Amino acid sequence: MKPYYQDEYVTLYHGDCREVVPALGTFDLLLTDPPYGIGFKGKKTRYTKPKGGYLSGDSDIGPGVVRECLKVCDRGIVFSGVRLLHDYPKPQDIGCVYCPVGAGRGKWGFACFNPILYYGKRPGSPVSPASFSSCAIAEANGHPCPKPIKWMTWCVEIGSRVGDTILDPFAGSGTTGVAAKLLNRKCTLIEMEEQYCEIAARRLSQGVLPLFENGNGKEKTSC
Repeated sequence: MKPYYQDEYVTLYHGDCREVVPALGTFDLLLTDPPYGIGFKGKKTRYTKPKGGYLSGDSDIGPGVVRECLKVCDRGIVFSGVRLLHDYPKPQDIGCVYCPVGAGRGKWGFACFNPILYYGKRPGSPVSPASFSSCAIAEANGHPCPKPIKWMTWCVEIGSRVGDTILDPFAGSGTTGVAAKLLNRKCTLIEMEEQYCEIAARRLSQGVLPLFENGNGKEKTSC
């Protein structure tokens, strides 16, 4: 399959990860933020078309894809979301990103807990926390729910070593790839929606960016 975008560190494929992953070989780290809480069928928003995206029910695609990807990855870091948390393969550990200001409201209050599922063994000595607190704001890039670059660089740093290979089967706007480039890791991205592939390719082609979002050494925050 011909890459949609490729450079020294990152290769991006436009396609269904369920078809692409079996042809790619093995990786050191699975790092991904699967879709959750999404139903595309019969809906049209500024980000989706009635026939675009994953079909109705496929917002639950994450657990199955993660299960298959873990067969070709030594370890994994997965943002599961709360609703599908218990549908994923049983992890070796669970951490979180705690967001004091919250985002959205659940049946028991504001959603401040963003679970992180860990699979396999953390490289090196696990002497630092498996969770962190953040007020970081994701870059507004045209994707409906990008993760802050600060979150993904943190995951890349604790989950891999320099020279390791990373797989993200739900690439979205390419934040995992940007984080990998910043930290000198090889990364393979897969994204079904071509409009998001275009966003990712544009971001990745801009070269190495500052580790902090506002470019002045301080994390951009909302609190």
